[in-house]
Amino acid sequence: MLDGLNLMWSWSLGVLLFLLLLCLLYILGLRHVARYSPETRTSTYRVIAFFLAILIMAVMLTTPIDTVARTQLFSVHMAQTVVLTTLCAPLVLVGCPEVLLRPLLNTPFVRDIIRIVTRPLVASITFNLLFLLWHAPRIFHLALQSTPLYHVEMLSIFCASLLNWYPLIGSLHELRRMSYPLQMLYAFFDGQPVDIFAFVLVFTGVAIYPYYHIPPQLGLSAFADQAAGGALLLIPGLTDLAVMSPLFFRWLSRIEQQTRLADQSRYEQAELEDELEEDEVEKTSEI
Repeated sequence: MLDGLNLMWSWSLGVLLFLLLLCLLYILGLRHVARYSPETRTSTYRVIAFFLAILIMAVMLTTPIDTVARTQLFSVHMAQTVVLTTLCAPLVLVGCPEVLLRPLLNTPFVRDIIRIVTRPLVASITFNLLFLLWHAPRIFHLALQSTPLYHVEMLSIFCASLLNWYPLIGSLHELRRMSYPLQMLYAFFDGQPVDIFAFVLVFTGVAIYPYYHIPPQLGLSAFADQAAGGALLLIPGLTDLAVMSPLFFRWLSRIEQQTRLADQSRYEQAELEDELEEDEVEKTSEI
């Protein structure tokens, strides 16, 4: 099945530096928390989530997977993109608790920028526009011809997906103030441009990206490879549904809790009014 595939390792200095920089910043953040907030401890599962994301990114961008994605199979490129945006990005955000990100908001200039780019509309437009622009045929062709440019594409889409996920799972709650219904609407509408693009790839009937050298041993046409990539690109839409389900149940739980508190408040108010009426009756009878 692997006959004809280029299994050369892709050692990109830019990718390695990017991943090392993320690890360095994370470790420095953990040390800062341990020094200045010793009572607050970063959970082990968060640290595991972060470094698992880094490991998966390294596998996606430095192994033969990356070589095949750049030169031979568009479907592998889409698998690479889906893993980075729907698995690695959420894992990185899960790995960064509030205490780790709080110092970023202490600098007014940085705080203002973060507040702007994490706004739901800005984050969604940034991700979808960047994703679609990079996959415009001419721009994508240029990226395939240059390994550094291709990795700029993948890393920029990854960074944009961090912004895209933040309104839903970011740890700084003041940066995500949407109610549960708005979060569900965000998760639904945010994925529509990519879903439409995926359907175009699957049903257009024409190979939009005829730039890959598909090994004849695989027996795949350019369009079949493209359709497989489009099918893989529908996975984020399923992820959106998976995200919407717990949001819906949390919303119902909150409504139920608010209703219960309102009923309890009305009950206590009624009891108080009854006590006041009884006191007035007693006073009247004494007179």
